[in-house]
Amino acid sequence: MSETAGKLVGGAAQLIMRGGYNGFSYADLAERFAIRKASIHHHFPSKVDLVVAVVERGRTAIQAQIAALEAGSPVAMDQLLMYTDYWRRCIKDQTAPFCLAAVLAAELPSLPSEVALAVRGHFTDLARWLERVLSLGVKQGTMRLEASPALEAEAFMAAVYGAMLAARAFDDPGRFDTIVESSIQRIRA
Repeated sequence: MSETAGKLVGGAAQLIMRGGYNGFSYADLAERFAIRKASIHHHFPSKVDLVVAVVERGRTAIQAQIAALEAGSPVAMDQLLMYTDYWRRCIKDQTAPFCLAAVLAAELPSLPSEVALAVRGHFTDLARWLERVLSLGVKQGTMRLEASPALEAEAFMAAVYGAMLAARAFDDPGRFDTIVESSIQRIRA
C-alpha cells in the first residue's frame, strides 16, 4: 500500500469511528488531506474498496496484537487482561474511543456485502481467539466457565463491546472498567 493510500485508510478509519460508514465521504477525505477526490479514486475506486481496506488493515493489526499477547505471556488470564487493558487505555485517552468494526456492525443491515463480510470476519477472528484464551484458562486452572468456551467467548466479547457502548453513551470511561471487571470476575477461578 502506498503512503498516500495508507494515509487515506487511516483518515477513513478515524472518520468511521466517529460517524460510521455513512458519516463520511470522499469529499471529507479530500478536504482533510488537501487532495482532489480523483486522487482518492485513483487509490480506491469506490467507497466500498476504501472501507474494506480500512477493516482489513484493522484485522491485520489485531492479528498482530493477538500474536504479541500470546508471545508476551503464556498465561491466559494475562492475555485477557492485556486485551481489556488495551481498550481501557484507548477509551480513556480517546485514541480509539470505539472499535471501528463495532461501529460498522451497528450499520450491518445497510452496508455493502463486501464491507459486511470484512466486519463479520473481524468478529469471527476475535471470537476464535477469545475461545482459545478461555480454553487455555480452563486448562491452566485460572478460569471457570459456565458454558462452552465458544459461547463464553461470545458472551465476553459482547460484554467488552457493550462496555465500550456504555462508556460512550454515558461519556464515562469508568463504565468500561466496571462492566469488564464484572465479566472477568465471573470467569476467574
